[in-house]
Amino acid sequence: MRRVALVTLVVDDYDEAIRFYTEALGFRLAEDTPRPDGSRWVVVEPDTAGHGTGLLLARAKGETQRERIGDQTGGRVGFFLHTDDFARDHARMTAAGVTFLEEPRHETYGSVAVFQDLYGNRWDLLQPAAPDTPAQ
Repeated sequence: MRRVALVTLVVDDYDEAIRFYTEALGFRLAEDTPRPDGSRWVVVEPDTAGHGTGLLLARAKGETQRERIGDQTGGRVGFFLHTDDFARDHARMTAAGVTFLEEPRHETYGSVAVFQDLYGNRWDLLQPAAPDTPAQ
């Protein structure tokens, strides 16, 4: 079996990124290991069972990487957080202070709303429609 295991997300600060992803988005901290060079290997995952792709939270090194914080995809939605209960997660995330950039939409492919992470990267919160089920 092959799968994408991790995606790197360039961040400004490890601890503030961990707080956002674990508290506001409900991810789990899978690993936080100090490295000999003073950096850390920090992985957060959206699923408590370790299923799906994790995020490697990598603190920016140098000006070129710092310039990419919050704009890793040129303003496009670059990350897609699937859920099995859109209303629950949208309400929880809103209560936790997550900024949604639009009202929830119900499309043929599912319920969706764009939000941004603490640095401004755009994400979709998406509950895919069940096969052969129209959007609500």
